[in-house]
Amino acid sequence: MFKKFDEKESVSGVQQLKSSVQKGIRLRLLELYPHLETHIDQIVPKKDAFRLVKCHDHIEIMVNSAGDQLFFRHRDGKWMPTLRLLHKFPFFLPVEQVDKGAIRFVLSGANIMCPGLTSPGAKMSPVEKGTVVAVMAEGKQHALAVGLTTLSTDDIAKINKGVGIENCHYLNDGLWQMKNVK
Repeated sequence: MFKKFDEKESVSGVQQLKSSVQKGIRLRLLELYPHLETHIDQIVPKKDAFRLVKCHDHIEIMVNSAGDQLFFRHRDGKWMPTLRLLHKFPFFLPVEQVDKGAIRFVLSGANIMCPGLTSPGAKMSPVEKGTVVAVMAEGKQHALAVGLTTLSTDDIAKINKGVGIENCHYLNDGLWQMKNVK
């Protein structure tokens, strides 16, 4: 999603969010990520002024008053945390771990294939199709990507063929390199 993303060319506008819209987004985030409940006021404070960075390709990025990117979504899809936010609060997404051999492919923007999730060194948390997950790597401490499962983990283990997780945002992509939006 952010492979060819360039901050100067891809951003089409920045919009200040009304407090009612912010409240709606907070509620939606709590529905999507119930583990955030104790930390939602740190991540999305009620009194902070949030902006929506609108980009080409129907991508929206939510930023706080300091300019930090917090969440993003494609079209009217699910709000997904940026890797910078996920590194600060690593507990709120289910974790899928790939083996060491998959690291370079994930970091180049490739989708995560089923065999990379079922091989020795890989681990899967049970999730349904369409779940936002953190992609970890064998032997690494932080997530290297945020993705969306294309199959349930049961189906990934059974079929063991094709794409298991769509890679939406990975380390060093355009969103990772985006400077703070003020």
